[in-house]
Amino acid sequence: MRVLVTGWSSFLDGEATAGDVLSMEAVRDSLLEAGLDVDVAWSPGLRADGLSLEQADPNRYTHLLFVCGPAHGRQVRQLHERFVHCRRLAVGVSIVEADDPAVTGFHQILARDGDGVAHRDLAAAPRCAQVPVVGVVLAHAQHEYGERQRHDAVHSVLTSWLSHQDCARLPFDTRLDGHDWRFARTSGQLESLISRLDVMVTTRMHGLVLALKNGIPVLAVDPIAGAPR
Repeated sequence: MRVLVTGWSSFLDGEATAGDVLSMEAVRDSLLEAGLDVDVAWSPGLRADGLSLEQADPNRYTHLLFVCGPAHGRQVRQLHERFVHCRRLAVGVSIVEADDPAVTGFHQILARDGDGVAHRDLAAAPRCAQVPVVGVVLAHAQHEYGERQRHDAVHSVLTSWLSHQDCARLPFDTRLDGHDWRFARTSGQLESLISRLDVMVTTRMHGLVLALKNGIPVLAVDPIAGAPR
């Protein structure tokens, strides 16, 4: 018996959410604890070094287990066609249309909703290990500095580096706005956010100042060439 675990996070053009991934990992861990042979298919856009659904050979598996998200649509229907000889199961899914071939193609479904009974969502499995929360405050172009501006190059290096760090990145701005809900309306609201960070990465002067004011370690990079030190 060999199981391939798949879900919306497996599709090349699918949307990977934290709930999808947590659910798939919870199912994988349970199957491994039971002593089963398990592979998980990931979208290359999410995990380039993992097994992709396109690489998975249907002939290697006895069971296909679809986890989380709606049991609905073309991509799920195609799984039934490609893995036709496997026993196909779905767990933690939503049933949108009970007579959809995407639903009826499974041999058995343990739904989270849509079948008249509400079940615990698999993403509510034990919490993941926590990582540092890094605030990211980047300066906008400052044309008054003319050719001394290096914003694009500096931000490209910083954001590329950040994308490879195991941390929770929280981009925001020091600009206050009384109308746009995405911005702090008062200085107190902004500092309440900053004070809850673990680290600040910034190319704004006040990103540096407000982080230090609130006792938050900060990596500050000046995007202006030749600025006084």
